[in-house]
Amino acid sequence: QVQLVESGGGLVQPGESLRLSCATSGFNFGNAIMNWYRQAPGKEREFLLSMSHDGTTTYHLDSVKGRFTSSRDLTKNTMYLQMNNLKPEDTATYYCHSWILFDQYWGQGTQVIVSS
Repeated sequence: QVQLVESGGGLVQPGESLRLSCATSGFNFGNAIMNWYRQAPGKEREFLLSMSHDGTTTYHLDSVKGRFTSSRDLTKNTMYLQMNNLKPEDTATYYCHSWILFDQYWGQGTQVIVSS
């Protein structure tokens, strides 16, 4: 059974950092393309970035370039999203996602609130 479980969200002040985690199970994590999305209240879901099986990150949202980085730990089957210099407009629920054997899977999301 495929599972994606995000954690690490919380309330931070502008300029601070957070690291989100996406713990996975039930599929070959090392061969999967993993993605991060976010959705702010009342807005459409945004595609932030994807990480290929070789660890290459492709950014899909310019506003997070230079501030967000992704990484993964193959020993833990876990992907991370390091978010630096957070801004109020980064407030959203963050989701990890992947396509596995023609089906797509989402985590339950973790909420990030950036506010002074």
